[in-house]
Amino acid sequence: MTQFVLSLNDGSKIPQLGFGTWQIPEEKTAAAVSTALTAGYRLIDTASVYGNETGVGKGISALGVSREKIYVTTKLWNSHQGYDEALRACDESLRRLKLDYVDLYLIHWPMPRRDRYLDSWRALIALKNEGRTRSIGVSNFQIPHLQRLLDETGVTPSVNQIELHPYFQQRSLRAFHAQHGIVTESWSPLGQGGALLNDERVLGIAQKHRKTAAQIVLRWHLDSGLITIPKSVRPERIRENFQIFDFRLDAEDIALLDDLDNPRGRIGPDPDTADF
Repeated sequence: MTQFVLSLNDGSKIPQLGFGTWQIPEEKTAAAVSTALTAGYRLIDTASVYGNETGVGKGISALGVSREKIYVTTKLWNSHQGYDEALRACDESLRRLKLDYVDLYLIHWPMPRRDRYLDSWRALIALKNEGRTRSIGVSNFQIPHLQRLLDETGVTPSVNQIELHPYFQQRSLRAFHAQHGIVTESWSPLGQGGALLNDERVLGIAQKHRKTAAQIVLRWHLDSGLITIPKSVRPERIRENFQIFDFRLDAEDIALLDDLDNPRGRIGPDPDTADF
């Protein structure tokens, strides 16, 4: 199956379907990453706060896949924000990953009350210029945070990784992204399972296509022009989540899924008030 890729505003390309590693214990990460790469994933998403960058690096090296064929994302944690701190944090992530560069480096949260994300962004610009990361972006940034980066530095993030699933579609933020050439990446793309994967409307579409509910939701992300990074430690689920390139949703399917949006459907923290 052929992976889908999206073009970023800096001229690079990113796989549209990736493998997320949030909440995967360090001791299980290498095996999970190896399984994902064997299944066909080429985007691996981690973060310093996940505590599993070393395992991600081991999983990548174990497969012997050419570095240029694997897209690695990691993130700057809140306690390391600031210009000098961000430079050091990136070097530490590279050391744990045993890589010379990452493909995408993100500021994990804006943390507006601490007000250090602008200095952190200037550090990410320097890291890109120095080649320690190929692309730079942010995660969980709202429109005012993004606008400030644009106004103060003139450098537009390539990606904003945000909570996004059919129950919480972030349409206003996505419209801002589209206006400014920022690619939207969905974390928690399945809404952490539960109600979404048991929704009768999702199950009806799954029955129609002879796919699982998770496969339907992941395909919705692709057909909506989003990057998505589902996570699992179960080999059969990792492989199943990748089996979404042999069908596509029709207009009726997408309309039904779009109609699931609920402005109060957020699962994770509110980026405007999160402080941790």
